[in-house]
Amino acid sequence: MSVPEVAVVGFAQSPCRVREDATASGVEMLVPVFAEVFREVGLTRRDIGFWCSGSSDYLAGRAFSFVSAVDAIGAVPPAMESHVEMDAAWALYEAWAKVLVGEAEIALAYGFGKSSGAELRRVLALQLDPYLLAPLWPDSVSVAALQARLGLEARRWTEKDMAEVAARSRAAARSNPDAQVSGSVAAAELLGRPYVAEPLRAHDCAPVGDGAAAVIIASADRARELCERPAWISGFAHQVDSGSLGARDLLSAPSAVGAARAAGAGSVEVAELHAPFSHQELLLREALGLGDGVAVNPSGGALCGNPMFAAGLARIGLAARAVMSGRAGRALGHATSGPALQQNLVCVLSGEAS
Repeated sequence: MSVPEVAVVGFAQSPCRVREDATASGVEMLVPVFAEVFREVGLTRRDIGFWCSGSSDYLAGRAFSFVSAVDAIGAVPPAMESHVEMDAAWALYEAWAKVLVGEAEIALAYGFGKSSGAELRRVLALQLDPYLLAPLWPDSVSVAALQARLGLEARRWTEKDMAEVAARSRAAARSNPDAQVSGSVAAAELLGRPYVAEPLRAHDCAPVGDGAAAVIIASADRARELCERPAWISGFAHQVDSGSLGARDLLSAPSAVGAARAAGAGSVEVAELHAPFSHQELLLREALGLGDGVAVNPSGGALCGNPMFAAGLARIGLAARAVMSGRAGRALGHATSGPALQQNLVCVLSGEAS
């Protein structure tokens, strides 16, 4: 039995920046994003058969905070809605499953996060093992620095390699109006800057910013009606590694390798990788088998804008946009969750239906 075809038909995101005018509910960020994606596809909220969001109560500082965001959807008509407590790339996976089984013809996944409203490095420590690690409060940048140091000691990369990733990302982001950081800077200049958590410098770490993103997917018949060149989802998978930092090799990402294999990644022309730290892009390139001919993070990637719980979904949306615009025949969108690339998701998109 053939698998039903599902495609991305629309994508929108807000500019990533520190938003003093936005509350942790996300409504102020989501309303214009919904308006933009509906305008792009020619739909209204009444056309959406299933909604799924990704956000975090820990980041917002209150229980069931995502319920407030539903105000952006509207009360009428009643909506079939769900939520995941993680990046909205996983909300898109749930929406994809809903369309696959025929419970909806059109679905919208969205994510939002106001990282500037909290001390993000400490909030992310709460995702660590609650018995042995979390009581020590190792912040997310320090955990990533341990991973980067391991790679340096193993000669998998150098600080120059990391700086070159950051410099290339910032240069690419100059054409991305939604990027938080962009500009032309030489790797040698970046290497002269101070450490924030050795061996990581500020340019090696994603900036703290607020933002939201939304992706609309549709069944085959509706996709062809709504979009001249849909981005067909040819593979979609996610896997997870141990949550214990001492129980896994931090220089490998088995869940990324497994997700790419399960999604049938193969050869792609564009890859949008959710790598919040420069060395993680180097690690993911190897894990996903991306050669030098692949355009990696032409948007600038997470190093130039990393709105929590929306950045992974945005990677898929940007990969889909490359296909829908005709810039790529086959693209890959990647998302990660957890410390040091613990959990990874891969979505493969194609300009041709299977």
